[in-house]
Amino acid sequence: MTAELDFRPNPRSPDPAVHVLAPDFMRYRLYSASVERLATGFRWAEGPVWFGDGRFLLFSDIPGDRIVRWDDTTGTASVFRQPSNHANGLARDRQGRLIACEHLTRRITRTEYDGRITVLADRFDGKRLNSPNDLVCKSDGSIWFSDPPFGIAGYWEGDKAEAELPQSVYRIDPNGGGLSVVVDELAGPNGLCFSPDETTLYVVESRAAPHRRIWAYDVLPDGGHLGERRLVVDAGGPGAIDGIKCDEDGNLWCGWGSDGSPHAVSAELDGVMVFDPQGRALAHIRLPERCANLCFGGARGNRLFMASSHSLYALHVGTRGAVY
Repeated sequence: MTAELDFRPNPRSPDPAVHVLAPDFMRYRLYSASVERLATGFRWAEGPVWFGDGRFLLFSDIPGDRIVRWDDTTGTASVFRQPSNHANGLARDRQGRLIACEHLTRRITRTEYDGRITVLADRFDGKRLNSPNDLVCKSDGSIWFSDPPFGIAGYWEGDKAEAELPQSVYRIDPNGGGLSVVVDELAGPNGLCFSPDETTLYVVESRAAPHRRIWAYDVLPDGGHLGERRLVVDAGGPGAIDGIKCDEDGNLWCGWGSDGSPHAVSAELDGVMVFDPQGRALAHIRLPERCANLCFGGARGNRLFMASSHSLYALHVGTRGAVY
């Protein structure tokens, strides 16, 4: 996990990698903060989650079949779990336990305080899930996750297999653990997050044609069902969206890059895009690699961690992540 890609921190202030697209973003840009690369040498970095009580970050290296721990006290990366069953999205529940999406075993698991693994979901209506991808834990204790077929498409991020279920977003009920479908009309449901007040669920449709999109759903008063969807962000052209997070003001911070098509120019797209709740572009944090997923953390909650292809990057910003 040593430096393998050419990256040099920009000595200028403000960092030109933080490209402001609207004046509203100026209060979130810290003048002297620069993009940092914390670790590199991974096959495909994903699903970061911050553990403030231990001052460390966990993230997945999916093809590497490992969960990696980056330690804030030493600045070093080490293996937290290997094999990880090709884990992807990671989160913490209301009790601080690690929740993981596992591609290989096609399940959602919880790591107990003593290290035991509890399976929270692996089937729906008697059929195996596809490959749980990303997840978010709501304040009522429910867990919401996306289930596209990415992990069963080949042998890079899991095992090749036929899908048994439609691509959906599911909710695990906190009272008894029952599983229910909350979204079933999206092509490649991917990243998801709630607005700070949990009245809106945002979901990335990463296989929409011709453009990738972010949809917003009103969370109904019962807390377990959704209203009609509305379009918030259209990536346009070759742009592709992956993991997303809301900050405390309701802005969307989105992993961004090219869709892999021959005409896409990755250098112009890679990084993180920031949108306000109405979908207006505020900023583009440019990185030398496509950002797959991100999270807020650090001692004050205002450090943006960006899991990006082969590396982990960070940037201090003038806001904090939404707390559910």
